[in-house]
Amino acid sequence: MNDETTWRRTVVILGSTGSIGTQGLDVIARHPERFEVIGLAAGGAHVELLAEQAVRFHVRNVAVFHEEAAQPLRQALEAAGAKDVEVSCGARSIDDMAAMGADVVLNGITGSIGLNPSIAALHAGSQLALANKESVVAGGHLLFDAQVRPGQINPVDSEHSAIWQSLRSGTHGEVSRLVVTASGGPFRGRTRAELTDVTPEQALHHPTWNMGPVVTINSSTLMNKGLEVIEASRLFDIEPARIAVTVHPQSIVHSMVEFRDGATIAQASPPDMRLPIALGLSAPDRLPNVAAACDWTKAAQWTFEPLDDEAFPAVSLARHCLTASEKHTAVLNAANEQAVHAFLERRLPYLGIVDTVRAVLDEMDADFRSAPLFESVEEMNQVERTARRLADDLIDNNRD
Repeated sequence: MNDETTWRRTVVILGSTGSIGTQGLDVIARHPERFEVIGLAAGGAHVELLAEQAVRFHVRNVAVFHEEAAQPLRQALEAAGAKDVEVSCGARSIDDMAAMGADVVLNGITGSIGLNPSIAALHAGSQLALANKESVVAGGHLLFDAQVRPGQINPVDSEHSAIWQSLRSGTHGEVSRLVVTASGGPFRGRTRAELTDVTPEQALHHPTWNMGPVVTINSSTLMNKGLEVIEASRLFDIEPARIAVTVHPQSIVHSMVEFRDGATIAQASPPDMRLPIALGLSAPDRLPNVAAACDWTKAAQWTFEPLDDEAFPAVSLARHCLTASEKHTAVLNAANEQAVHAFLERRLPYLGIVDTVRAVLDEMDADFRSAPLFESVEEMNQVERTARRLADDLIDNNRD
């Protein structure tokens, strides 16, 4: 793989019509000599785009999660001039796509439904380029136990890719702590009282990144940073107390590793997800001309600020869950998703998002003390279903 003149990889992309998937295909389109796309999977909301992707990349296997999207997809493929494309549908079809045995599976699915495909890819021996943080947050040991060899997961989140890259500078034993950076979102500097009347439109206006609605809301509450602390701890085997969060509004330094001698190694680049996606596909090699580098001929300022835990308590809540058990982290994720959707639908005030998550955790906490680890994916799904139901009940009761 290290011979830059010869390697070529087969790729499956899960969530191909989403932000991660479309940018991943953009990277692949720039390097057709390096990659062959052999499978595409998506939810099914954008069948025309999925058909266009299948035609452009000559893909023979396409899957959609929602079964009702299968026939519209077939029609879109026919209209796009695609021939001999096999269409499958349903959750099992996504798992089967992940298990095709591709060299690399890029998992850009949003939500804990991405866990089963992640496990399927690992069992099949594929390198997993992982942008689905819920696989780590909700799945816990279920994900890592599925690896058939060490180092089978390539982190694609920009923060974890930055840590992954910085860790090349030293051994695990030399690490003092990890430093995860946060943009601060659209409400950086506001007090909790000033967040009372935040609207969905305001929360969806991120100052740096263009992301999906759930991820954007998570960025505004800093729940995304809490989930990233959990992910960093599990991906890199670092205890929570040795993971710091700092607010860096410019989003140029994507995260850092501090070593025991006092040296700090940072990965810096203008915000562009194609860079971590490309490395997730090509590691250990780097592809040329993926994204713009920093322009060192121009004056620039990088600032770092402490996290305001009172205004944004989500990170502290996530740390508590990480220390408590993997079941707590699954509940955190599931309850948060329900609360975010309720906020976007104007059924819950902005501050009610994290408050609802905390209330669900308080309600379910005692259930996990005797058995903190999941025995199966189905048990994880059941715990998540319970958490979602409790969150919905709390939200509905608060509206009465």
